Amino acid sequence: MTVTLSPTPPNRPDLEEKTRFLLDPASYGGTTRQVTLVETHMARVFLTEDHAYKMKKPVRSSYLDFSSLDKRYGVCSEELRLNRRLTDDVYLAVVPLRMVAGGALVLGGDEGLAVEWLVKMRRLPDDDCLVRRVDSVQADELLPLLRRLCDFYRRSEPVRITGEQYLAHFRRQIGALWRQLLLPALALDPRLINPLASGLLQFIDSQATMFTRRAEEGRILEGHGDLRPEHCFLTTPPQIIDCLEFDRDLRCVDPVDEVGYLALECEMLGRPDLAEFVRATYTEECADQPPEQLTFFYRAYRALLRGQLAGAHLLDGDIAEPDKWRQKTERYLAAAREVAGRL
Repeated sequence: MTVTLSPTPPNRPDLEEKTRFLLDPASYGGTTRQVTLVETHMARVFLTEDHAYKMKKPVRSSYLDFSSLDKRYGVCSEELRLNRRLTDDVYLAVVPLRMVAGGALVLGGDEGLAVEWLVKMRRLPDDDCLVRRVDSVQADELLPLLRRLCDFYRRSEPVRITGEQYLAHFRRQIGALWRQLLLPALALDPRLINPLASGLLQFIDSQATMFTRRAEEGRILEGHGDLRPEHCFLTTPPQIIDCLEFDRDLRCVDPVDEVGYLALECEMLGRPDLAEFVRATYTEECADQPPEQLTFFYRAYRALLRGQLAGAHLLDGDIAEPDKWRQKTERYLAAAREVAGRL
C-alpha cells in the first residue's frame, strides 16, 4: 500500500500551515484552552475539550483518493451521513476552514475562500470507550450496544450482490493482502504467509456454496465496515463511531463477519469471554445461526487484514515505534493461522 501526498495548489495553505492553525486554541473561540492532535494515515483529528475536528489529508492510494478539495468535501459529507446511522448528536456538521483577506485562516463562517473541510463531532468521554474499559467491563454491559447494532442490521436493506460477486470480493481482497504481506520491506517469512493466504483461497473455492448462499439469502448489508472496540462507546445510549466511509464495497459485509471482527478484537485484548458474548448475542438477537466454518473463515480473514494494516505502518518513511508495529503484525498473523487451522 503506497500513500502519496498531493501537492498544494499555489497560494493556498499547505497541510502543515492548516495544522498549526488548528492546534491554536484561539482558532476555536469561546473557552477552548487546549487542543490535542491525533494522527492517522489518512487524517488529523484535533481534540478540544468538547469537540473533535477531523481533517482528511490530501492523500491518494490504491483504495482511496482525497487528493482534491472537492473530493475531501465529498468524503466528509459521506462520513457525516453514514456515521449518523449508529450515533446520536455526535456527528454535527461539515465545517469549512477559510482563507480571508490577507491570507489569514478562520474556522467556519461564510466569508472567504474554503481551503479545507472538517467533520465536526461532539467529543465522547474517553473513559466510556470499550478499549479503555475492556479489562473490567462485564459482558452484560455490552448488551445495549450489541442490541443497537443488531437493530441496525435488522432494519438494513440487503445489498444486491450475486454469490459469484461475493466470492470474487474475497478472492480479490485476500490476493491483495497476500501480495502486500510479501513486500520485501516487511521482511515476513513467506513460508508462513503463503500457506495461510493460499489456504483461505482454497477454502473459498471448496465451500463456494456456503458463501453464495449468504449472498442469495440477502445477508449482505451496508454495515459499519470497521467495527473495533476503539469505535464503541458504552454511553447511554451507546454510540458506534468512525465507520469506513471511503469505500462502499468494503462497507458491504455479512453481519457475521462484522460482529466476528469485534469479537476477534476483544480476544486480542485478552477478553475471549466478551468475544463469545458478542457472537452469542448476535445469533440470538438476529436469529441467524451461520455455519461454524464460515465464522472461522471470517475471523481468519479479519486477522489477516489486521496483520497487513499493522504491517503497512512499517512502510512509512519515518515510522515511530517500529517494534510495536512488527509485533502487532506478527500477533495478528499468528491469530489468523490459529483460526485458519480450524477450517
